[in-house]
Amino acid sequence: MSTEQEPTTPQGELSQALPPEQPEVDDHAAALDELQDRWRRALADLDNLRKRHAKELAAVRNEERARTAAAWLPVVDNLDLALTHAGSDPSAVVEGVKAVRDQAVDVLRRLGYPRYEETGVPFDPAVHEVVGTVDDPDAEPNTVVQVMRPGYGEGSRQLRPAAVMVSKRQE
Repeated sequence: MSTEQEPTTPQGELSQALPPEQPEVDDHAAALDELQDRWRRALADLDNLRKRHAKELAAVRNEERARTAAAWLPVVDNLDLALTHAGSDPSAVVEGVKAVRDQAVDVLRRLGYPRYEETGVPFDPAVHEVVGTVDDPDAEPNTVVQVMRPGYGEGSRQLRPAAVMVSKRQE
């Protein structure tokens, strides 16, 4: 029988045998806590920014709607005026309605949507919508010969294309 004794370590030696508590672990935990706090604050700032942006966007939309509606008020006023004179001279009413139409076209132009209704220009599918073709020997093939409904806008700011009649190819 062998009597092997477990190595015994006095209490003082035991504390030296275990690794001392590492101060860098505490430093890492503190840094992690700080980073998590900063992350939460950044998320809260982002959320506040989103909410503020949504409010500002709504305010800008409302201001733009009011500005656009205010631009149309003189047109409505002139239509009301034309209707009050509808019983009088019919030619004056027609002239008044034409003037109001011109005023409305000007409002659209000032809002960035000019009217176009040119004939004799080459057909362009980006600004024209063909509603029919005609056999016109005096016009080049694929040329706009009649505008049925004018278009408004230009480039990427187009409200609607012009509805046009286009000359056919002559064979």
